[in-house]
Amino acid sequence: MKIDLSGKTAIISGSTGGIGLGIARGLAMANADVVIVGRTAAAVDEAVAGITASGGKARGVVADLGTAAGAEVLFAAESSADILVNNLGIYNEVDFFETDDEEWTRFYEINVLSGVRLARHYIPTMVERKWGRVIFLSSESGIAIPANMINYGVTKSANLAVSHGLAKRLAGTGVTVNAILPGPTFTEGVATMVADAMRESGRSAREEVDAFVRRARPSSIIQRAAEVEEVANLVTYVASPLSSATTGAALRVDGGVVDSLAI
Repeated sequence: MKIDLSGKTAIISGSTGGIGLGIARGLAMANADVVIVGRTAAAVDEAVAGITASGGKARGVVADLGTAAGAEVLFAAESSADILVNNLGIYNEVDFFETDDEEWTRFYEINVLSGVRLARHYIPTMVERKWGRVIFLSSESGIAIPANMINYGVTKSANLAVSHGLAKRLAGTGVTVNAILPGPTFTEGVATMVADAMRESGRSAREEVDAFVRRARPSSIIQRAAEVEEVANLVTYVASPLSSATTGAALRVDGGVVDSLAI
């Protein structure tokens, strides 16, 4: 099985680090023309340079996609796309009773509306071409809402609802829409979250994150955090012509955290 995305333009939101950057690298390795989007020029330039140094094709756009104005900046720079990966998202650990309206709104704008805006803009051209791939990054937290991150989990559930409904709306067009559900994944952000525990235990970031998975997600079958590349591999397949019969799906790369026969 060979995945070749030559001639395809892929826009990945929130792609200067973490899972987003891993996805950008994966798509670039499959010969896609990758568009990196982030809020700062320094981060965008660094991500683009890293991909091009590895032989991939990448360019960047500086835009805050958590706002309508930021989306317009991207649209002006990149009018169309063949592959859209709505990866942008934020998370934190906060108690429900300490989460005010402003924080709920902030999460909804960034985690949900950013993808809605991009899909609304880029899909019509995909339909005209009779080919396109739209991918929403949800989370296992979208179906197993964590008690300490309820606002985050709700937005990830919304990602699932939008992607499934949109897939049905685009029936027969040649454009597929799917959601990817990562579980705990070893990223820079997750490593930062366990910094205090690292200092207490003397363990490395990787060891501490894996220990967290075993403690906080005991249902994990792989008993560790996934690598960014493991998530990116699934996204790259779903973004390819090989996935033409897969749409409206919620595809888990959660290490078996969700104990279910179905989603």
